[in-house]
Amino acid sequence: MKTVIALASGLLFGIGLAMSGMADPAVVQGFLDIGGLWRGDWNPALAAVMAGAVPTALLCFRLAGSKVPPPSREITKSLIIGSTLFGLGWGLVGMCPGPALQSWLADPFAWVFILPMLAGLALAPAAASRLFK
Repeated sequence: MKTVIALASGLLFGIGLAMSGMADPAVVQGFLDIGGLWRGDWNPALAAVMAGAVPTALLCFRLAGSKVPPPSREITKSLIIGSTLFGLGWGLVGMCPGPALQSWLADPFAWVFILPMLAGLALAPAAASRLFK
């Protein structure tokens, strides 16, 4: 049953990404290009999607009675490095893992992101053990 729920959740997430346009790197880059505010071509679509998604998620967690505390509130070196790498990758390519995996069939460019992402996932434990002893 857990597998069915996970599959249904993933499909729903993918459909939401596709319908909102968030799987399109141009939409993401249009949002991340803050200079567009002054040029008049900034795309606030991602902010609108997040503005709808965050309250919906909070409501669902509340209704489910789930209290998911963060594992830690400590700001660590690994958190800063990981967040920075994620943000740089997202900003440079215009994709994050969800949309990249959602669009891998339709967009051959997605593989330019997915393959290094998978390599990074495979190498991360070894790199982390060396960097954060």
